[in-house]
Order: sequence, then structure tokens, then C-alpha cells
Amino acid sequence: MKSMRILSVASEIYPIIKTGGLADVVGALPIALKAEDVETCTLVPGYPAVLEQLRTAATVLDWVPFFGGKARLIRGSHGELDLFALDAPHLFARPGNPYVTAEGTDWPDNGTRFAALGRMAADIGLGAVSTFVPDVVHAHDWQAGLAPAYLRYSRRERPGTVMTVHNMAYQGKFPRDMLGEFGLPAESFTIGGVEYYGGIGFLKAGLQLADRITTVSPTYAKEIQTDEGGMGLGGLLRERAGDMKGILNGIDNSVWNPATDPRISKRYNADHLQDREANKRALQQRFGLAPAPDAFLLGVISRMSWQKGLDLLFDNMQSILDQGMQLALLGTGDADLQDKYRAAAQANPARIGVLIGYDEDLAHLVQAGADALVVPSRFEPCGLTQLCALRYGAVPIVSRVGGLEDTVVDADAPAIADGSATGFKFAPVTTEYLASALQRALKAFRDRSGWRRIQQRGMSTDVSWRARANRYAELYRGIVRA
Repeated sequence: MKSMRILSVASEIYPIIKTGGLADVVGALPIALKAEDVETCTLVPGYPAVLEQLRTAATVLDWVPFFGGKARLIRGSHGELDLFALDAPHLFARPGNPYVTAEGTDWPDNGTRFAALGRMAADIGLGAVSTFVPDVVHAHDWQAGLAPAYLRYSRRERPGTVMTVHNMAYQGKFPRDMLGEFGLPAESFTIGGVEYYGGIGFLKAGLQLADRITTVSPTYAKEIQTDEGGMGLGGLLRERAGDMKGILNGIDNSVWNPATDPRISKRYNADHLQDREANKRALQQRFGLAPAPDAFLLGVISRMSWQKGLDLLFDNMQSILDQGMQLALLGTGDADLQDKYRAAAQANPARIGVLIGYDEDLAHLVQAGADALVVPSRFEPCGLTQLCALRYGAVPIVSRVGGLEDTVVDADAPAIADGSATGFKFAPVTTEYLASALQRALKAFRDRSGWRRIQQRGMSTDVSWRARANRYAELYRGIVRA
């Protein structure tokens, strides 16, 4: 079977630059694809953090005028990752978050910045780098959404294209008068092209013009074909349903492995779950909670937002306190939610611990020390925290949406009886139904032998990229054959 070359295009990649789960996927999938005889090189913007890691990289396209300044393309590696970086200081030489200013507002030139990323991806796809001519260009989320458009409107022999949507809530819409600045032809501004409600839609362009579409779970693939879940693009996705697949995300088992994890207090496996107790003690200490080994300790690692349902969890705070539970929350997001959780922690310091921000090391400790991980999202394309929770024996309590529905087996009576239960699910996504799931989980936790069986079943679940990578490889080969 012929080895394939894939150009992956994304705005972030773990472990170099990360704001969310997109980076984890973009960083892990290329490594998993090697077992499928698929060679991947990933194009990312030349942020300061990226260039720092690629100081010895080779220049493959020298400085040329590009989107209002000068840019070059460099190629190097970071660990097992093969990378292209678009070094365009006028677009990417900025500190902090790659998308927003220090004040929390979008960079005003985000349209230009990520149009440039898509254009460079298309140039590579059309042979600009003779040593790496891809069979398929794989664009991730709106920031890479124009890559399929540039390739389609080049009118040249081109590679196949895949557009993966990780979250429909982020679509990238910019004014119509930027069409010329982006270098797109006038003919592209139609309902069958890049036009989207009178503007230029980056995600819409990718979904309209890519050869195939994927999203990150089978259930989310169904949800986004509805008017509500599609967020303005449901009709387009219904039209393209035959070209779309839902492929579950995975996690990197070498990074997320409680038996080898250097970031946790004590390593353990499914046969030595008693060693999790040391991590629970460490987690309670880190969050300033009472050292209570028998308390039901809930963990949360989340963006603090309406989507993630953390307002519903807050509405259950009094019940959590009344029933002797503890809560350790790591996250950042909406100022109002942050203030509410901080106030609850200040009023109940032995029971509620809140750390605003994100800390990768601490995220591992939450997974290793919490008894259960709560993910009450109103919508969740796939979710990675519940996959890590399964791996670490932190029993997931999740809403029945998207990838949460696809990856957790609810501990109802039949699943408990046949040993297939891995967590607790609830629907509809309301305060009351979340309260019921917390009650069920607390009752199960008090049956320690039964709880251990749920933990062990979750830890035996294959949440790796192994099977998922095979599906992507099949998709790529199908595109090339077509």
C-alpha cells in the first residue's frame, strides 16, 4: 500500500501552543497515523512560542511579500511532530493568547492572519515545497477553513481536502469587502462558495468546498445537521451528509497514563486503585480542602461558560455541600461564573476549591485524585477530559450530548449488572437532572466494591488514537481514490 502524505493545517498544536482540545488532537493524530503508513506535516502560524521551538529549522520558502508584510516558511521538528511554520512577524509575532488581545478582545486582523494561514496551506498543497507535496490537505476549524477554498479556486490540479469541525460555535465571519485582501476571486462570493450571511465565512467555506467533512464524534455529526446544533450551517451539513463522518477523538496514551505519569503524586493502575488515595490527598491539599478520604470529591477541568454547563453545576452547590461532597475546579472563562465560584470557595474553603486559570500539571492531578469528573455541557463535540477521566479512574458524570454520549456507558441497572458501566449520564441538560446524576453517583460511590468495578471498566476502555487513526487513514485513501 502506497505511503500517503498529509498536510495538516491548524492554529495550535500541543505541546507547543494550546488553548483547548483542538491542540491536543492536532498534536496527537499525526503520531498515531504513522502506524497507518501516513506521513503528516502540520502547518501552524509562527507564533513566538512556535519559533522558539523551531530555532534550528530550515527555511524552505524565503522572505516574500505576503498579506501586507513579508513572510517565510520554515520546516523543522518537535519530538515526533514534523512541522511547517508560517513566519510572518506582522501577523503572528504577538505575546499571549493567539486569538485575543490582553484585554480579551479579538485581534482586529484575525481575518487576515488566518486567511494567510489558509493560503500558505494551499500553496504547499499545490507544490510550493518540492520535498513535501501532499496527497490531502486536512484543515482544522475555522482558522484553516479557507485552505479548501484557495485550492478549489486555484483551478489547478490539487490534492484532496478534508475539513474537520471541532466546535460549530466558532465560525470565523469577516466583512465582504475583505475578499480582495484575502486574494479570493469575485466568483467565490456565492452561496456555493465563501459567502455566509453577507460576509465571508471561513468555516462555511471549508464545509462547502472541502471534498470530505469530519467532526469529532458520531453523535455530534448528527446534532450539527439540525438547525439548532448547526448554528446557521445545519442546512449545508444536511446537504453534505453523504460526505461527512463523525470520528471520535482519542487521547495520547503516553501523555495520559496513570502508571507512568510524572505529574501526579503517586502512580497507579487498575489493579492498584488504592494508590489513587495519595493523589486524592494531594489534590485536597492543593485546593485547600479538608483532608477527608471518605468525602465524595468532584473534579472539574473546564472552560467556565454557558456551553460547558457550569452554571448548572453552580446551581447544585447547596446540594453538594449538604451531602458532604467536595469540589475541586480548575478553569477560566466568564467573569460572572468565576466570581460566583470564587465566592462559594471563600464561604466554604474546606469543601469548595477553585483555581482560576489552566495548569497542565494540575489537570493531571485532578484526573488522578478526583473520585468523579463532572462534564455537564449543553453541547460537547467530543470532549477530551472525560476520556482522560476514564483512563485515570475518575468516574465521569456527563450530559448526554455529542462525544459524551458516545464515550461513556451509563451506570443504569442493566449496565451495572453486566459490568459495562463506566460513568453516569443525564438528560435533558438541566439543573434538576444533573442533581439526579450526582445523587446516583454518590450512592454508587458508597458501595466501594461496586465503584471500583466502574472505575476498572472505564480504565479498560480504549480511548487511544489507535482505532481513530485507522478511520482517518481510510478516509484519506478514499479521497485519493475518488
